[in-house]
Amino acid sequence: MKIAIVTETFLPSVDGVVTRLRHAVERMTELGHEVMVVAPDLGVTEYRGARVVGVKPVTLPFYKHRRFTLPNPTVDGIIRGFHPDVVHAAQPLLLASSGAFAAHRQRIPLVASYHTHIPRYLDLYRAYRWGKRPVWWQIRRNHALADINIATSETMRAELETQGIANLHVVRRGVDTQAFHPRFASAEMRERLTQGHPEKKLLVFVGRLAAEKEIHTLRPMMERREDVALAIVGDGPYRRELEQLFAGTSTLFPGFMEGEELASAFASADGFVFPSVTETLGLVILEGMASGLPVVAARSGPTMEQVTDGLDGLLFDSGDEASLDAALTRLGDGELRGRIRGAARAEAEKYSWENASDDLLRYYEMAIEKHGTGITP
Repeated sequence: MKIAIVTETFLPSVDGVVTRLRHAVERMTELGHEVMVVAPDLGVTEYRGARVVGVKPVTLPFYKHRRFTLPNPTVDGIIRGFHPDVVHAAQPLLLASSGAFAAHRQRIPLVASYHTHIPRYLDLYRAYRWGKRPVWWQIRRNHALADINIATSETMRAELETQGIANLHVVRRGVDTQAFHPRFASAEMRERLTQGHPEKKLLVFVGRLAAEKEIHTLRPMMERREDVALAIVGDGPYRRELEQLFAGTSTLFPGFMEGEELASAFASADGFVFPSVTETLGLVILEGMASGLPVVAARSGPTMEQVTDGLDGLLFDSGDEASLDAALTRLGDGELRGRIRGAARAEAEKYSWENASDDLLRYYEMAIEKHGTGITP
């Protein structure tokens, strides 16, 4: 197939969407498909045999840490010149919406995927809550153009269905179980992340430091628990505020990590803490599990699809300090922690990026078939 992927974010940015698309491109080109990625122009022109076409980005007032590209008419010409068999619009809201409309105008089979729950995020940015209704309108309009719509979890598929979005399917999650592995545990990394107190329970958070990650909700825990050290790994628009908020506690902000350094940060901890209840999936959860870490996560639909309390992770109720303390007490049980470590790693080994990317290819084929026949799969 000739596949055009139009996305709001791609390399060199690092997040769950980029991780999924990067592995998908690798798999597709490996299998002999011709792939073109249209994304905000951040200097990347090629990736693993796929051409990357950049479109000039801008800085949005409510999210200055990352540049996005607004809907742009040049996308129509880019796609017309490529003649793809299928267009994949990843999160069609800004630039990717141009891909969706280009596919619609040119009568090309269209797959649209939903990765970031923007309407829920707007609840956390009070000045922009007024935008929730028009954003949902835009989401419904753009996804209505697609032959196949994709969600990243059953929970999100159900919510999107309540919004009237049809032809929904769920794509499997994936993880690189060699890049994230317990063997990367390091006494030196543990010493660093605990700031010289390796005897403490070391919790790591890994991700973009933004309001929607709800990292600030961990501050009361750090006031109460002298037995806990917290490492908040990553960068983002909320970093300075978080550093001020956590000042005076056993919390370290080591900044952005990648490769073996990141793998070591995961594997050297006692638990991976995940406080957000707004994620559509949270691929980083599976990276923690692949590292042999008990995930200590706030209950939400997508999280509970990945973590079984007491088996391969520990769950707590968001905003309930007693519930979080109970999870941390259980984390201190060495026997239980050992069982969870083994079960978490075993669960992660069930998933691969090859299988997740093959899901996408199957949905592309379904979109082509549906587009040609008019029959809903």
